[in-house]
Amino acid sequence: MRRLLHIADRHRTPATTRLLGWFLAFNAGAVNAGGVLVVHMYTSHMTGFASQVADSLVLGHGELLLNAIGALLAFTCGAASTAIIVNWARVHRLRSAYALPLLLEAGLLLPFGLMGAITLTWSTPFAVPLTVLLLSFIMGLQNALGTKASAGLVRSTHMTGNVTDLGIELGKLLYHNRSGTPPEARVRANRARIRLHGGLLLAFVGGGLFGAAGFKYVGFLWVVPLAGLLLTLALPPFLHDLRRHTHLRTLMLASRGRLQRLWQRPPSPPTQPPN
Repeated sequence: MRRLLHIADRHRTPATTRLLGWFLAFNAGAVNAGGVLVVHMYTSHMTGFASQVADSLVLGHGELLLNAIGALLAFTCGAASTAIIVNWARVHRLRSAYALPLLLEAGLLLPFGLMGAITLTWSTPFAVPLTVLLLSFIMGLQNALGTKASAGLVRSTHMTGNVTDLGIELGKLLYHNRSGTPPEARVRANRARIRLHGGLLLAFVGGGLFGAAGFKYVGFLWVVPLAGLLLTLALPPFLHDLRRHTHLRTLMLASRGRLQRLWQRPPSPPTQPPN
């Protein structure tokens, strides 16, 4: 239980990195499966969209080209947002360097779960509903978080690299070393990486089952438990920093003040038609 409280902490151990990766993969699988049922597009990885750019240019499909560019830009912006947040937190020595992107992701998933159907009606310049761009941004944010927290070892939103690494280690495990081979020349599997990548694959598939079943039987509200899971992981280091660091308190107070001013601003009077 204590390990779960520190899963998003800046101070990493192999165990907490592995657990964080599994949780993120489960979340990505759920969001990806739900996105397919909602908008009929996979938003957790960009391989298909990158190929779609090339195909659309050759075939002259302008709308599909805009779709792909929009998803790629949103995913990139999400990854860039994580980099900015994590590096800012590191400069200020916050323990919540990896918790802050999780809070942002939860903050985006929660209204999506409550008002997701509305986003399907909001058009964008990329000829796709806002839903596609929002989910792509969230997946870019999350994939960069796993990468930063694990020093590049964990990719939580797509499985190609994980399945490749799992296959490599299984090949080493099955390899027969000849008798008499010196110890330093023996081929040995990294069993920790087998557990990591195998767990990521199983978590992604399990999340996909949860997301597909949840959207089929519950609707957009299936996203709310995912947001709650992310909040549970992110809150311990965030609350620790909120008590001890003036930088974070100042930022939170400034954000609250801006929101209050926006909320209290009187509506502008209607313009009178000319006589």
